[in-house]
Amino acid sequence: MPDIVVTDVIASSIVKAIEGGNDDFIDAITGVGDNRPIAVVLTDPASERVLGGAMGISSAGLLFLDSFFLPRGFRGRGLGTMILKEFEDEGRRRGCRSAFLYTTNFPDFYARNGWKTSGRIPSDPPGTFRVFMTKDLEASSI
Repeated sequence: MPDIVVTDVIASSIVKAIEGGNDDFIDAITGVGDNRPIAVVLTDPASERVLGGAMGISSAGLLFLDSFFLPRGFRGRGLGTMILKEFEDEGRRRGCRSAFLYTTNFPDFYARNGWKTSGRIPSDPPGTFRVFMTKDLEASSI
């Protein structure tokens, strides 16, 4: 019998076994093997240091926004909207018809950019929520 281990250190071998195995399973069911990571990165031109951006994956016609960060000093200049638009446009180029994300902090930012709330789940601290959002990428094409 195999061991079951709980850890907060996720090594690349764990990612490969779990995500790779899941991808293979989904590919077998759907017949579509097109999982690809995507990142739109904000960099410092002098140092080339990564300052923030968006990361996710495209798969089977869906674009998943997993993480988005813009440093406070760069907010309010339209950079977040430009990064999000680039992320969505790359999803369209990959054939994605819809996009999905969840956020706790900035549902209004996404709503201003055409995303629709599809659900809310209470989280901690009380009074906060995980907000699940989607966007029809075909209705707002390049």
